[in-house]
Amino acid sequence: MSDRDKGRILYIGRNTRVIEDLESNPEIILTVKENGLAAINWINSNIDSFDQLDAILCSLSIRGMNAYSLYNHMAFHNLLNKVPFIVVANRFEFESRKQAYDAGVDDYYSLPLNIERLKRRVIFLKKFKTSHQKLKQELALKDFETHPYKTPMLKRSFDVLMSGTALVLLSPIMIGTMLAIRLESKGKVFYASKRVGANFREFDFYKFRSMYPDADKRLKEVEHLNQYKGEEVGEECPRCKALPAGVYCSPVLKMDDGSNLCEYFYLKQKNSKAAFLKIENDPRITKVGKFIRNTSIDELPQLINILNGDMSVVGNRPLPVGEANAITKSKWARRFKAAAGLTGLWQVELRGKDGIMSEEERFELDNTYAANNSFWGDIVLILRTIKIFIQRGSV
Repeated sequence: MSDRDKGRILYIGRNTRVIEDLESNPEIILTVKENGLAAINWINSNIDSFDQLDAILCSLSIRGMNAYSLYNHMAFHNLLNKVPFIVVANRFEFESRKQAYDAGVDDYYSLPLNIERLKRRVIFLKKFKTSHQKLKQELALKDFETHPYKTPMLKRSFDVLMSGTALVLLSPIMIGTMLAIRLESKGKVFYASKRVGANFREFDFYKFRSMYPDADKRLKEVEHLNQYKGEEVGEECPRCKALPAGVYCSPVLKMDDGSNLCEYFYLKQKNSKAAFLKIENDPRITKVGKFIRNTSIDELPQLINILNGDMSVVGNRPLPVGEANAITKSKWARRFKAAAGLTGLWQVELRGKDGIMSEEERFELDNTYAANNSFWGDIVLILRTIKIFIQRGSV
């Protein structure tokens, strides 16, 4: 049997009996990680290999992040859409099995493992999850086709009036910016990136180019200059800091240096590193680019998007294609039942929280806006946005 035909399993735990039984089977290619933290680090470094997995087996009792916390983390990040997650207990207990099913895992086994039975179960679960996930996505997309979001006439009229008026009034600034960009560096004046808006519709999202034309190719050259770490997240969990010494706000993870870190703050640090690149004096930014970024002039071409009907003045921020595809199969897809917007609910709420907001909170606010938006509610959000700019200017 070639490696291509073998089952690929990730086992998370330290039970030597499980490891030996799986390793001794010639039809299984096994990867072993001792705990949830090690598993997450492996997944982040081997995402292509992870996509080829047939199943994840996780011991019920693992050090640090427990099996259910790990499952919830993977499920939230859409890693288990096609890969079964099976909990393995040292001995069968009815309450333990009930807890596993209540948590939503795909199956529950107790030792000793019947490998042949497990293999058959994994094949079934893999096929079921793949077909079920495909069906869920098709149904979700079909719902957007049969019941698409339609911009209300009053909202659309307001968008056309506001964007058209703004383009006329700001045309001298925009023309001057175009000339300045072109004089400083060769290349296109506008930077267009693919974004996804209402009803999963993809469109070109416009900005004035603020970087040199080869900026994307030079990304790796400047990654080491990232200033985000510690600046926004810090080095200590604010929740744990408020608790007595030795008490943690969430499951405890054992770090490589032997120190302890709560799961909540570990994931917060990890997500902030992955999501943001903040570089002071980024050498890829032109002199004109620095000025138009600081004054938000680089955002003015989005008025063209609004006039074209790609976006609205108020709505949910349009997402990059990769990020949008990742949530088409999740509950966050409901955010696409609203217009894409220049400003929106989570942007003004973010300011109220001093710039601290998780990805989950942001998507929840997007869903809230999609379910409850109205014309007069949009006017309130515009006024709150203006207030933010006034406060920012007075600081």
